[in-house]
Amino acid sequence: MYPAVVTKDPTAVEVEVQATHLGMFPSADPGFVPRIFGWATDCFTGKYRDYLPVDAQYHDFEHTLQGTLCMARLLRGRHLAGAEPFLTEELMRLGVLAILLHDTGYLKKHEDIEGTGAKYTVTHVSRSAEFAEQLMAEKGFGDNDIKVVQNMIRCTGVDSKLKLIPFHSEPERMVGFALATADLLGQLAADDYVEKLPILYAEFAEAARFSKDPAHFVSSFQSVDDLMRKTPGFWGGYVRNKLENTFVGLYRFLADPYPSGPNLYLERIEANMERVRECRRQRAERD
Repeated sequence: MYPAVVTKDPTAVEVEVQATHLGMFPSADPGFVPRIFGWATDCFTGKYRDYLPVDAQYHDFEHTLQGTLCMARLLRGRHLAGAEPFLTEELMRLGVLAILLHDTGYLKKHEDIEGTGAKYTVTHVSRSAEFAEQLMAEKGFGDNDIKVVQNMIRCTGVDSKLKLIPFHSEPERMVGFALATADLLGQLAADDYVEKLPILYAEFAEAARFSKDPAHFVSSFQSVDDLMRKTPGFWGGYVRNKLENTFVGLYRFLADPYPSGPNLYLERIEANMERVRECRRQRAERD
């Protein structure tokens, strides 16, 4: 089973991702993972250019770290299973950088004083891709690497048209799908996922107020209870199908040991869905 990692602690996640990276590619640059974690920490804590610390309460830095840890574990499992197409160390590096930057679209600049970063929920994927381009160009990455990271980030949108993403190769597409898989599983399996659903609803409500698209997903919830009522169906009817079919079952590489061991992420998500149902039953009894 996976070791316990405190996802509120960037250093703890960094250590785990570093061990995974060097375990998969022993000759890799040992300074790369610490370096990009430093960049991400600066971005989310208000130490990058004129950006404020992240103020979205659900899509915070821990949310990013949860996904990053899950993605590293998934890619390690896939690597150990000898799955094809083989992923190069370069794609591994760009994939980890992509997931660290995939929600930077929630960040605000100092002059942006209205609301929280949650107001950008509808546009955060494109904003994250633009942010990644800016930061990577500053750090000396070439145009091709920037486009690879942007393609991976674009896999995470609820309404992303994946067939229109101009992937350069099948391995690149696999890493993008791994990123999107980990983004979903990392948050849904979190120990405090159920407790954070009211915060998620608040983000959706703020996004709906700022959105120019009343038909968008964020406008489909009328209350916290409505979100909780729909959450098990969202998992069972939408996410499971997307993980299995759209993202080609990559979640299976999280089985430990692969292929027949338990999948801790799925087990935790199913437990969270039962907790959501129990919370609603208790609310109904009180009312």
